Amino acid sequence: MKFMKLGSKPDNFQSDGNNIRYVATELASDVVVRVGEAKFYLHKFPLLSKSSRLQKLVSSADESNGGDEIDVDGIPGGAAAFELCAKFCYGMTVTLNAHNVVAARCAAEYLGMHEAVEKGNLAYKIDVFLASTVLRSWRDSIVALRTTRGFSPHADELNLAGRCADAVAAKASVHPSRVDWPYSYSRGRRREDGSTTPDDWFAEDLCELEIDLFERVVAAMKKAGRISGEAIGKALKAYAHAAIRRGLDDGPSLRAVLEAIVSLLPPEKGCVSCGFLFKLLRAAIFAGSGESVRSRLVKRIGLQLEEASVDDLLIRASEGDETVYDVRLVRKIVKEFMARDHRSSEIEEAEENNGMTIVTEASKLMVAKLVDGYLAEVSKDPNLSISTFIAVAETVSTVPRPAHDALYTAIDTYLKEHPGISKSDRKKICRLMECKKLSAEASLHAVQNERLPLRVVVQVIFFEQVRAAASSGSTTPELPKAIKDLNYGSCGSSRSATNADEDWDAVASAEELRALRGELAALRLSNNGVADKATAGKAKGLVLSKRILSKIWSSSKGGQQQNENTGSDSSGSVGEDAKTTPARRGRHSVS
Repeated sequence: MKFMKLGSKPDNFQSDGNNIRYVATELASDVVVRVGEAKFYLHKFPLLSKSSRLQKLVSSADESNGGDEIDVDGIPGGAAAFELCAKFCYGMTVTLNAHNVVAARCAAEYLGMHEAVEKGNLAYKIDVFLASTVLRSWRDSIVALRTTRGFSPHADELNLAGRCADAVAAKASVHPSRVDWPYSYSRGRRREDGSTTPDDWFAEDLCELEIDLFERVVAAMKKAGRISGEAIGKALKAYAHAAIRRGLDDGPSLRAVLEAIVSLLPPEKGCVSCGFLFKLLRAAIFAGSGESVRSRLVKRIGLQLEEASVDDLLIRASEGDETVYDVRLVRKIVKEFMARDHRSSEIEEAEENNGMTIVTEASKLMVAKLVDGYLAEVSKDPNLSISTFIAVAETVSTVPRPAHDALYTAIDTYLKEHPGISKSDRKKICRLMECKKLSAEASLHAVQNERLPLRVVVQVIFFEQVRAAASSGSTTPELPKAIKDLNYGSCGSSRSATNADEDWDAVASAEELRALRGELAALRLSNNGVADKATAGKAKGLVLSKRILSKIWSSSKGGQQQNENTGSDSSGSVGEDAKTTPARRGRHSVS
């Protein structure tokens, strides 16, 4: 740390007790200066020759017969700062450094120690030291900036805080290749170009600042425009981690830190990671930050949600909520991401400006996969309602995913953890996926899954058969109308449609389901290389499947006609068939 010495005489200030200070000299003191509880027994001539305020105070005391005692209790820095100024007046040696220069400058201003009183006065000398030494040093400018907080508003009136902040920002904005001064950096990373100075070399030293000063420095850095958004983002991340470690028990301070960091986030996408943004959001929830901070974080996360992981989305719900995780918050984030796609056609020109308004197909697919994985995790919560599950899933329903295996896993997990849901709810949740987009492995699992409605199983078998027929060059079987209706999610509003839905859950026997499973296995084997029997096996399978599916459809159609004739909502025919139709114990879960 650099310093400057003023004066040449020895320091003759002495103490008499804790609060009495005097100058050891043969001359008796003729003025007493009271600063708080401390009293200084001094001499008028050296003081009045350099301080305009002391001149006025002594003059006023003489006119009012107030004796030889004056009060300067309002001096910034208190007794220590006054003593430094008094020693300068006596010509004694005083040492200025980054720790006391702000206090000395504020005290000199308060006492009126300017050039108009005497040439080469204290205020002028301190200004020279600041400009030539302190503000040119990286560490000294940070130390001086930190001390300005204790001298507000005097330091602000003299622009000391602003000058120190600008000096720090200017140093931080220097290209890393030109950094030739000491700095703190414990992370041990090297720049890609081989130099030893990383682009965020300044981050750890800035963590020493209080949040208002840190905010002031970063704002000056951004205004200068000579430093990348990535480097600023790293500094924000370092400060946030340090502040969170320090302030977990101090809610108001943590809220102030989070609000400042969110306001300082660079506008460019990718300057901070999505994981860091989620950590900020969790901290904001923990600290009880305002809705504006949370909303800004939700919008910012929505800009780069494709970078997130399932663990990022698993945000614990607030105390008192029924669910384990805050599913509504995640839905807001996903909706914010999808809203970008809706707005992109209107603001395509903005892509040239910031590159973060246009949503690519790859990004949408990544987010859809992310949502499927998230649903698979939160489905384990027994208190998660089916309406909430469906609402989250539908936020990405417009994304044309090539496969629905992950969505099927989420649906199956929900059905497994919520065995008591109604038949209609099972149908609703299963309509979220398209059976024709299930892989062979997922199809095999679904066929044996007793938690799925029968209609879903039949669709899975049919589309697996279509896939097998297409791969072998055979004629693709025609899709029965009932399966077409089911595939497009038609649940119908008429009585006949309702009863047809009920028939789908009771018409097939266990023997027929076993036959369909056997057919599916045979088709899978033929696709795996059983070439000598492939043609005969496929033909036989197609005939069998058409016969069984026709029977299912005929039974459903007959049930509709009977209900139309009777005009009753009763499912008596289904109950009657149930007496002769074995239960669905032929299907079982393999999960």
